[in-house]
Amino acid sequence: MTWNSDHSLDASNRHNQAAWDRMAAREHPLTQPATAEELQNPLAVVDPAGWLPQSIHGWKVLCLAAGGGRQSVLYAAAGAEVTVVDISSGMLELDRQAAAKHSFNLRLLQTSMEDLSMLPAAHFDLVIHPVSTCYVREIVPVYQQVARVLRENGLYVSQHKTPANLQATLDAPGGHYRLEHAYYDKSPVTPATAPNRLREPGTMEFVHRWEELLGGLCRTGFVIEDVVEPFHSRPEEMPGQFGHRCHYIAPYIRIKARRRGIGTVEKKATSLVLP
Repeated sequence: MTWNSDHSLDASNRHNQAAWDRMAAREHPLTQPATAEELQNPLAVVDPAGWLPQSIHGWKVLCLAAGGGRQSVLYAAAGAEVTVVDISSGMLELDRQAAAKHSFNLRLLQTSMEDLSMLPAAHFDLVIHPVSTCYVREIVPVYQQVARVLRENGLYVSQHKTPANLQATLDAPGGHYRLEHAYYDKSPVTPATAPNRLREPGTMEFVHRWEELLGGLCRTGFVIEDVVEPFHSRPEEMPGQFGHRCHYIAPYIRIKARRRGIGTVEKKATSLVLP
């Protein structure tokens, strides 16, 4: 396990680092490792949309901000060479334990998703990035880091909380959800005061506009090939419950993007310069 000592964490990163350390220690549902059953057919678990080929054996995979002993061992079980980056030492410890249990060889790095300078350029075939960009104030620096470490034509599969998901109230007084956080506000969103599947306890989260989520990808060297909205709608649930809110407010978006060639990116950037 390596810590990038040259990287100074800002206040929000330190806040979220401590929050995820606590969740790992308390065995929060989001810190549970992959099960033996899931490891029997790992690609079916990690790739429900069928974006990956039938075999990723030998692929170099970066699990970004994905500690916890789940993503890492699933990709390792599929035959990939796996590197895990996470800001939380507690989450990485779960990966270490899971790797030891299943005899997988993982590389574990403790740093923020905004600084991957310790990783070589154009090295990875795939970067998998579960929901976590909500914990950084600016998303484009993350995309820039991913673009640097992905090889040409490499895949970046990321999942994000939608803007409305973070803007809206968690409860529904009178059966209605309200937008309480401005779309263009860069301050942290209102945290949950009670356990809720849509807000990780004690974390600091930020809204990213659609222009940043999608346009930011395109402007940092990616072509978006597909987009899906994971389905969690349960209209029969009571207002304020997870499934009921998801019926009205799509909680997540999952994006498949491909790294363009460096020359292609530079050529396009040059063509946009006005005389």
